[in-house]
Amino acid sequence: MSGTTTAAALRRWAAGAGANRWVVLVVLCTSLLLVAVDATVLHVAVPAVSEDLRPGAIELLWIVDIYPLVCASLLILFGTLGDRVGRRRILLLGYGLFGVASAMAALADSAQTLIVARALLGVGGAMIMPATLSILRQVFPDRRERALAIGIWSAVAAVGAAVGPLLGGFLLEHFWWGSVFLVNIPLMLVSLPVGRLLLPESRGERTEGPWDVVGALTAAGGLFGVVLGVKRLGGGEGAGHVLTVVPLVVGAALLVVFVRRQRRRKHPLVDLRMFARPAFSTSVGCIVLAMLALVGLELIAAQYLQLVLELSPLETGLRLLPLTVAAMAAGLAGARLLRRFGPRVMVCSGFCVTALAVVMLTAMGGEDNAGLMLSGFVLLGFGLETTLFGAYESMLSEAPAAQAGGAAAIGETSYQLGAGIGIALLGSVMNAAYAPGVGSVPGVPASASAAAGHSLGEAYEVAGRLGGTPGEALRSAARDAFVHGLHVTLLVSAGLLVLGAVMALRLPRVMQCGDGSLAAVPGPREVASSRVSV
Repeated sequence: MSGTTTAAALRRWAAGAGANRWVVLVVLCTSLLLVAVDATVLHVAVPAVSEDLRPGAIELLWIVDIYPLVCASLLILFGTLGDRVGRRRILLLGYGLFGVASAMAALADSAQTLIVARALLGVGGAMIMPATLSILRQVFPDRRERALAIGIWSAVAAVGAAVGPLLGGFLLEHFWWGSVFLVNIPLMLVSLPVGRLLLPESRGERTEGPWDVVGALTAAGGLFGVVLGVKRLGGGEGAGHVLTVVPLVVGAALLVVFVRRQRRRKHPLVDLRMFARPAFSTSVGCIVLAMLALVGLELIAAQYLQLVLELSPLETGLRLLPLTVAAMAAGLAGARLLRRFGPRVMVCSGFCVTALAVVMLTAMGGEDNAGLMLSGFVLLGFGLETTLFGAYESMLSEAPAAQAGGAAAIGETSYQLGAGIGIALLGSVMNAAYAPGVGSVPGVPASASAAAGHSLGEAYEVAGRLGGTPGEALRSAARDAFVHGLHVTLLVSAGLLVLGAVMALRLPRVMQCGDGSLAAVPGPREVASSRVSV
């Protein structure tokens, strides 16, 4: 036992490269916080940007969407490049690019310049995101400590997603819209020297053979096409529209080419044999399903709070705040839960708790019920974060250390794809359930009903133009139809979450730690398996 403990201590000391690994975690979490905030901070600034730069409709769409598009497309490229040339090197380059692009975005005097700056921010984010997880994987070789580190990391991600709109709103009240980007620069100026001093350099052990540049570009192109197509579907574009179909088809074809290329190569960019490990492939599937089921609901919930209950944006943010607080609590408690219950029970239970919260929220109607929403959002945030924490930890621990960057990139890509598909799928379900309710309102012309069927916001605009009794009838019918659509969407989401709980049964029952110990009580199958291996 003492020899094992000494070996583990030596591994931790070597991984820390002379720096306290918890200080390293603080640096990595600061990086993550910046990227997470930047993904949402612009949303509240869109009206001010539109007023100042006067972008066209297509330009405005690209200003908002180019950051997540580029970031999701390049995660695998930079994750695997970090494994080859050094993860700290890629992270520090990402810091520098993120700072330069932030200054460029803040000072942009045209929509085109802002689009380019946002694209560069996406490149920087793609360099930072997988590097933080892969360095964390190396700095914390002991799985118990790594689980706690991932819990803190995921809690910071939840904070960043919530802080973005609040920070953006505060800055817009006191400064101009470019200030939402300028806030990144001092943090990056601090992170660069601190990261260079404290972060250990690491790379994958298998660096022989050339880096597959063609494969990296093929993956980037394929992901860009698929994410773009999915985002257009989520934005309400028809599935048969050429600008939706072509990116999806081309992107899917490039990803098929990428997979076949990786299988043939002696030194693949991504070792696809990782997916043959049930824990790894199941964890990736759980991440996709969790995001697929929940992200669309977040957008629908915001519309419900503002358009049905007529709450202000600030009141809406405060109503959603318990979800973020519960997610933070789950992230901080995740390591202890994982050690106590193991990956299978933890992820499966997380899915079940989230499904229960979603079913509870079907009781929401046209009247405000603050207690119900508080209970539902707390359960929703805790259950979702528990699921994602368990899946991320299992995925990262199952991947070989040499493939940490590629594994982290796969996890982040799965997150992005699940979110995009969820918006498209649940948005389609919502529209299909909502539109018939406003299709034949007495006294409302057919053209007005067709326009009102696009969204609740547009229905309110049409009702305002109609005025009188027809306008009131359309407004009331649209509210009722939206609530009905919300209930249908929640039930579909609950079904997806139950499917995720079933999928999670393939995860290991126990948390196998690096020193050979088990952090959860094994069942008969695991005991028998361990006896056979001995």
